Amino acid sequence: MIVTYAIWFAFACFGAAIMLCLYRIISAEGVGTRVLALDTMVINTIALMILYGLALGTEIFFESAMIIAMLGFVSTVAYARFMLRGNIIE
Repeated sequence: MIVTYAIWFAFACFGAAIMLCLYRIISAEGVGTRVLALDTMVINTIALMILYGLALGTEIFFESAMIIAMLGFVSTVAYARFMLRGNIIE
């Protein structure tokens, strides 16, 4: 019973964190700040997926969270290379 309340509290906290990251993406002045906010948003989305998997008691969300984590890492690295060099593939 107490675990259910903790999971719902964590849902609310990570949901608020995603909204704050979305605000930072919209209101940021620099491109680097937007990339960091987007990367943080991906991490919070992964946490929400894992919490949803815990709430439902299924393991499929853990696998999808791993796939999203890999895609988020690759996209962050690709965007950082694009900001530094102007191209991604040399």
